[in-house]
Amino acid sequence: MSEREEIWAGNYFNYFTEVEEHFQRARGTALFLMSPLDWALIESWKNSQVPLEAVMRGIDAAFEKWRSRKVKTRMVNSLAFCAQAVLTEAQIMAGTVRPRARKETPPPFPLDDLRAYLERNAAALPAGYEETAAALHRLAAEVEQHSSDLEALEQRLTVLEEKMIAAARTRQNEEEMFQSRAELDRQLRPYRGKMTADQLAMLEKQYLERHLLERAKLPRLSLFYMR
Repeated sequence: MSEREEIWAGNYFNYFTEVEEHFQRARGTALFLMSPLDWALIESWKNSQVPLEAVMRGIDAAFEKWRSRKVKTRMVNSLAFCAQAVLTEAQIMAGTVRPRARKETPPPFPLDDLRAYLERNAAALPAGYEETAAALHRLAAEVEQHSSDLEALEQRLTVLEEKMIAAARTRQNEEEMFQSRAELDRQLRPYRGKMTADQLAMLEKQYLERHLLERAKLPRLSLFYMR
């Protein structure tokens, strides 16, 4: 194994946590929660073997530029703000480019793919979820408008998914709820002593929601699941 591969292997398991914590420190808000879109971005860097150091340098560079602005119209609410800076730092570390002015990054999702994703999810919803399906159709029809602010679109999809989950939960019977909890307990038992209460609570919530949606044959709406 080369030195670079060894460094990568050592960083692999901590990659997500290190990026999250570094972004929170740079932003100055430890309680900031990453969106599904942010996690997808981190996963894309990890899968592309972008060095952790390049990600951290890019985050620092992006915030340094943001803080140097005389007028700050809004707080940085997405890791996507740092994407171009991270790419630049990765290229510098790889020796492929020298520091230079950043170029505008292209949209992460082609417009047609985004529209198709929304329409596909609307079509996948069974009877009883007509309101959610109609909302997805509206978003698909207005996709050009929403593609310019994916953070806002993700927030809309999160709201729709939360409403869909709440509706699905009312359709669960007692036995189904018991089985989901029992399976969750079985899978979490080896890890309970190694995780904080907050981590466990988040994992339990995500697991139960995923299990509920799978049983009800409902699609995930977040852009995190767009392929």
